[in-house]
Amino acid sequence: MTAEHDFIVVGAGSAGCIAAAELVRREAGKVLLIEAGPPDNSPLVKMPFGLVWMIGNTRRDWCYSSAPQKHLGGRRLNVTRGRMVGGSGSINSMVWFRGRKDDFDTWQVPGWSWSDVAPAFEAVETRLTPGRMQGAHPLTEALHSLFPAYGTQPPTPEYESAGVFAFNMVDGRRRSAADGFIKPAPKGLTLQTSLEVDRILFTGDKASGVRLVDGSELQANKGVVLSAGSIGSPSILMRSGVGPKADLDRLGIDNRHDAEEVGENLHDHPAAGLHFTGSGYGLTASQIPGWALAPFQYLITRRGRFASPTVEGGAFFNARGLNEAPDVQTHFIPFMLGWQGKRYVYGSGYFADVGICRPKSRGALRLSDSDPGAAPEIDLGLFNDSSDLDTLVAGLKRLRNLMEQADFGRHRGREAFPGPSVQSQKALRAHVRERAATAYHPVGTLRMGAGSAPVDPRLSVRGVEGLWVADASVMPAVTSANTNAPSMMIGYRAGEMISEDCV
Repeated sequence: MTAEHDFIVVGAGSAGCIAAAELVRREAGKVLLIEAGPPDNSPLVKMPFGLVWMIGNTRRDWCYSSAPQKHLGGRRLNVTRGRMVGGSGSINSMVWFRGRKDDFDTWQVPGWSWSDVAPAFEAVETRLTPGRMQGAHPLTEALHSLFPAYGTQPPTPEYESAGVFAFNMVDGRRRSAADGFIKPAPKGLTLQTSLEVDRILFTGDKASGVRLVDGSELQANKGVVLSAGSIGSPSILMRSGVGPKADLDRLGIDNRHDAEEVGENLHDHPAAGLHFTGSGYGLTASQIPGWALAPFQYLITRRGRFASPTVEGGAFFNARGLNEAPDVQTHFIPFMLGWQGKRYVYGSGYFADVGICRPKSRGALRLSDSDPGAAPEIDLGLFNDSSDLDTLVAGLKRLRNLMEQADFGRHRGREAFPGPSVQSQKALRAHVRERAATAYHPVGTLRMGAGSAPVDPRLSVRGVEGLWVADASVMPAVTSANTNAPSMMIGYRAGEMISEDCV
């Protein structure tokens, strides 16, 4: 069968949408962009507060679960990943951070230093126009009082700073990579949804298309770009025979290329937090009118609590109070979050967590079965390096002090969980082990670099031809803040590099 498309991009997420659009814009060829999930046309996707109902929605979230975490008492953690057009960028809180400049320099990958990636960030931001959130809760606005010398601009991981975050929202609506780059679809780009990929097809050593889970096949003249994310991309690659030979042999998968590091280097930002009651949004008798009016206020003005992405602001600081660069990040949510295991609880409150900017712990992803319907084994490896736990505990101690110092005025609440009685190092370590989760920023499973890295600096998969990766799986190390903006930058760079290399 003659291929109608030059490239197939697998995954219409934050990186995939941009990679596909850039390949077309740069006239590299015709592109078929395929997405396993549905379109992003639900009103709840566009409404910032709608993420509350999108996360955990099995139609639009892959709803993965981690392997039992050794250092968390065997707990399994939710691994939320978007399953629709826009990918995780259609269900996330839209927080916009490039990361620290030296994040990219320390990758030590040719073509990926700060000076290399900065123009790509600028190009993406020109299309998405992210900016400081308007209409944040007074609690969130008061966060700037933690580091007043910094001012009221959005904080940055470069310095100790706090305040209202920047978001990729426009006029109170989500503006994802799909909104900014493939709507309307540029000429030469075709988007198809509800097409889940089983594996890559090869002609000799060259990727020539994909086989879908229903057995049908799609062909590509020039090659395939994997943009299925840090969970999906390595899973597809291993089902295609590129991965650790011993693991693939065990599952009866023919090994096309023995790549020991495929699936390795999995990591995320671990985090744990403090719950406060007495102020903030919540379910109380006095707030019933506000909630009742919220849908109408949002429809008419694009303001109010339904215009909130829940995570409205936060801070960056050094966990131990040293005169050094920030090593932890706080996400601040001016909503009551239950700590009792219930989705909805009575009362008002706010929540602040602390997460490690540059975790040292590493885990791994492995296939549990050759069947694409079987979820992979996702070992996040949290606290495999004990220094991460030490930093998180130190960060919690300082976060507690910062929350006491914040100029919250009449909006100040009281710490309800774990509570002010939990002070000792031992007690805080136990709290972290019992409650820590991640910020939903998995990266690294197909790291790019030299030597044994599965992906080279031009994003080409080693050992085969005509196959590239464009998503957060290629990060050698996670950036020092939320990863959505860096993922889009990677998609832009992919379109740039693949176009140059396929002339």
